[in-house]
Amino acid sequence: MPITLNLAYPFNGRWLTQNSPANRVPSHGTTLYASTFAIDFVPVDDSGRTAPLTLASLVYPEPAARFPGFGRSVLAPVDGIIVALHDSEPDHAAFRGLPSIRYALTQARRAAAGWLALAGNHVMIRTHNGSVVALCHLQHHSVRVRTGQRVDAGQLLAGCGNTGNSTEPHLHLQAISGVDVMSASALSITFPGGLPRNGTIIDAQ
Repeated sequence: MPITLNLAYPFNGRWLTQNSPANRVPSHGTTLYASTFAIDFVPVDDSGRTAPLTLASLVYPEPAARFPGFGRSVLAPVDGIIVALHDSEPDHAAFRGLPSIRYALTQARRAAAGWLALAGNHVMIRTHNGSVVALCHLQHHSVRVRTGQRVDAGQLLAGCGNTGNSTEPHLHLQAISGVDVMSASALSITFPGGLPRNGTIIDAQ
């Protein structure tokens, strides 16, 4: 029987759900790198919004630090052991409007470059049953754990960033059967109250 991992939300505060497997599978339009059931969470402000959209936003890339969730704490969603991490990728600009279209045209190049080009800075946690949870697009030099360290659900891992295949600061989460994303199978996930749909704002405490 396929495994479904029951996870805690890996953050506090208000985050917007995007690319949820509750809406479609594969959630990101591809099964590449065992991402079939991956989900994204975008930090938002108290009004449920990300950075204000301006005319300049439609034409020019924006500093990642302009977005309300940049650097916001990312927490462990499950108890386990840190089995892999990467922390050295710089945060790049955010892209909306025309810049996002130009960025999308380079998607195939990033996919061909491999897992690191897509995930950016990331942490991978092995759970008690051997499955692995990956948390991606983390802020440059923000990881606060080390390989081999045991962590508890709710423990600080890193800051939310804009590394890898990311158009604005957000958190990408996926569960897989093992640490090698090239050979692993995607695992389904759920959270307290069920799997949120696209557009749902999670207010985690």
